[in-house]
Amino acid sequence: MSTKHHIPRVIGSRGKSSTDIERENFEKNQTVAINKAINNQETPVKEKHVRITILGTFTDNGAGMFWHIANRLPVQGNPIVCWKFCHVLHKILREGHPHSIVDSYKYCSHLNDLGKLWGHLREGYGKLIENYCRLLIQKLRFHKKNMEIPGNLKMSDDQFAKICGSDVNNYFEIAVDMLDYMDEILTLQQSVFSSLDMSRSNSMTSSGQCRLAPLILCIQDSCQLYDYIVKSLFRLHSSLPPDTLSGHRDRFVAAYKKLKQFYLSSSNLQYFKHLVQVPYLPDEPPNFLIASDFSKHVKPEAVVPEPEPENEPDTDSVADLIDTSEDKFDAAFGNGFGPPEPDERDMLIERLQRKIQFLKSEIERIKFEDQRIISAQREEIAKLEKILSELRLSADKALKENESTKKRLEEATANAGAVAKLAEAEKHAKANEEKFKKMKEIYNKLREEHVALIRKNADTTKKLEAEKRLVQEREQSIQESKSQMERLENERKVIQESLQQSADQVTSQLAEATAQNTELLNKRESVPTLASDQMHIQHLENQVKTLEETKSSLMSQLQGSEEECESLQARLEALEQDKHQSEESLQLQIKNTQDQLASLKDEMTTTEMRRKNEIDSLKSQLEDALSEKAAKEEQFKKEIEDLQSRLSQLDSDKEASEKRQREDLAQLHRDLIASAVKEGRQFINDAMQQVENPTHIPVKCTAEFLLLRAEPVLSALENLNTSQTEYSQNQTDLESLLKTITSFSHHMGDCVIHGIATSHSAQLEAAEELASACQTAGESGLEVLSSLEKGGSIKSEVEKSAEKIRQLIKLAEDLVPKMVDVKEKEIGDLLENEMHSTSSAIEQAAKKIEEMLHQTRKDMSGVELTVNESILDSCTGLMQAIKVLLVKSQDLQKEIVLQGRGTASVKEFYKKNHRWTEGLLSAAKAVGMGATSLL
Repeated sequence: MSTKHHIPRVIGSRGKSSTDIERENFEKNQTVAINKAINNQETPVKEKHVRITILGTFTDNGAGMFWHIANRLPVQGNPIVCWKFCHVLHKILREGHPHSIVDSYKYCSHLNDLGKLWGHLREGYGKLIENYCRLLIQKLRFHKKNMEIPGNLKMSDDQFAKICGSDVNNYFEIAVDMLDYMDEILTLQQSVFSSLDMSRSNSMTSSGQCRLAPLILCIQDSCQLYDYIVKSLFRLHSSLPPDTLSGHRDRFVAAYKKLKQFYLSSSNLQYFKHLVQVPYLPDEPPNFLIASDFSKHVKPEAVVPEPEPENEPDTDSVADLIDTSEDKFDAAFGNGFGPPEPDERDMLIERLQRKIQFLKSEIERIKFEDQRIISAQREEIAKLEKILSELRLSADKALKENESTKKRLEEATANAGAVAKLAEAEKHAKANEEKFKKMKEIYNKLREEHVALIRKNADTTKKLEAEKRLVQEREQSIQESKSQMERLENERKVIQESLQQSADQVTSQLAEATAQNTELLNKRESVPTLASDQMHIQHLENQVKTLEETKSSLMSQLQGSEEECESLQARLEALEQDKHQSEESLQLQIKNTQDQLASLKDEMTTTEMRRKNEIDSLKSQLEDALSEKAAKEEQFKKEIEDLQSRLSQLDSDKEASEKRQREDLAQLHRDLIASAVKEGRQFINDAMQQVENPTHIPVKCTAEFLLLRAEPVLSALENLNTSQTEYSQNQTDLESLLKTITSFSHHMGDCVIHGIATSHSAQLEAAEELASACQTAGESGLEVLSSLEKGGSIKSEVEKSAEKIRQLIKLAEDLVPKMVDVKEKEIGDLLENEMHSTSSAIEQAAKKIEEMLHQTRKDMSGVELTVNESILDSCTGLMQAIKVLLVKSQDLQKEIVLQGRGTASVKEFYKKNHRWTEGLLSAAKAVGMGATSLL
């Protein structure tokens, strides 16, 4: 039955060639290795399975077989399988066949889809897989763009310079690509470390190791990238201006900080201790603006030790290996030769090689241990620096509080009149502090000297021990040489004895053979010769010759042994002489060292005694100073408490006073605003009352002048709104608000009164409409002032008032007379009359001001008289200036008319230049009205 079952297998294998069978075995081995490397167990990928997969890429000349098998894995259904798949793919891209990168590039879209798929999983491996897929895509694109760079990024400086060439743009682009690559590595490591739960998934658990294992590849890639980025940026800064490369520098500094933290975090992990030697970056990033700083650059190296061979047999192997051991070979084919004698030189070489390997491993272990100790010391230094910074901050804070307390004490003492006591106390405190500082400095100096002496003693002891150890080693080597000489001497004696015995035996045998020969010769002479006797004699002669040859060889061996013994004896004597000389020199050195040590001990003893006495005296002084300081501090404390109570009382009184002042200030602000509003309201009401004043009817004004007086009202309204808003936010700006209230009131009243005066010279219907508009504008101004007095927002009232003023301006524009309204023949007379009326109005105003000045001097005195006199003097000066202006303008007018009219008359000139005439007429009216308004 068993034969039946095996028949199809045999028949099926007969039709295949050896190449097909090897291919099947290769595919089977690759499938088993990849499935064992990429499984759903949350443990790191086994190195042996990854090695088989990487070797498969070299056999297959690419990663086609890997992708063929990996596409059947459940990477979209299990996150651990997908994570391990990314890890194995990263390993293949780094260490596999160069065609693996080309074969994998067409799967970028597949990796992108995997990253997007698992990116929706916010917990566990979701974000890790997304970031890892982005890193792999970036790596594939980088190598696709830079085909000359190998997958493990390792190349010489000449190769890198050859790849970039002499074009600066190539360095610029490759620096950007490497920075992008570095950013993806840093993003992945940050997400891995942030996903670790130190209470459950640390570096010593299988789940934590599963996440941390790919970071070894990231460390190896980042070391090469950091080196090439630094070299590229130095090359760029030597060819381009620094401003152009500011973006590169900023990106590099940011990546440098993250990479340094990445290396520091990785070096602290216990899992990485025996898997990778994490490098350290310098304390500060390289300064690319200084070209000489490139000489300080040291390339970081991530050392990954070779994996140790596994002692256990690989039970997972699917292929049977051929046993080529020597025993089975000899058993199968026989061994016709005897075992070769071992050569002592080969054994010595083998021993030395083993010793060298052991020393190398010991050196690596010591280096690794030193690196670990250095990293631990750096961590300790970082912790101490952090504590020191915190202590500095607390000291600064305490110093600031002390300074603020001193300031308050100074203020309180100034208020309380205790300046003399405080100055004396501070003087005592400063003297105590200086004394304490001096004693502290002396103590520190003594302590440093003591520590230096102890260190010197320790160094001397170490040297002495090293010299003693050297003497012991030399003595041991001499003892070994002696023992070896004794052993050789014994061997020589044994060999001589054996040779002597052999020679004696040979001599005796030779004598016996000679005797037998003689006897046989005698017999031969007496007996007829026989053939058998002749043969026997011939055999004996041959035996004698052999014995003689053996004797000569033994004698030569004996002579060689004696010569070797003589050479060994000479060598032993030389060693004895060297030993004697070494012992004498070492004894001398030991004696000198002991003398130095004794003198140092005596010196240290005397110094310690002296220092001890000084320290005792300083301690007593320090205790006295501390007790005195404690008494002073108690006294100061009482005084400070008294002063603080006074200070708190003064603070409460100050707060109450400030509160009263704020209330009084607020009331004063309200009173001032109310007073300004009241004055403004009175001014506007007075202007509005002129509508019904029959004595005001003769007062007339032009529409042009009304427009001049109405336009400032709009800006005054806007300024008033702005000032009120600012005052509501900051009540210190009261002056600006009062000025704007006064300005608005005067502008509004001026506009209203000139509008009423303009209505007197207009037609009846237009006059009534203009008077109504003036009344409405004045009422809107009063509403603005009322709203302002209440303290609310005046924005709506300001807009209403501005709208009323615009209506008034529109009516005034309609009343502006066109030159065709005035008869051409009357324009000259009108101008002359207006100039005369303006002159008469100014003269009347000046007379009235003089009368007011005389009346004021009679009725007032003191400050009021001074103020009113200054006001009236200013008005008088103004009237005088206006008179001079009128005279000058009349002269100028006559001059212009005489120069411009030619043969025409004055009226014809006015008629011809009606625009200039109109302006002059308007100016005359404005001057007259101004003089009247001033009164």
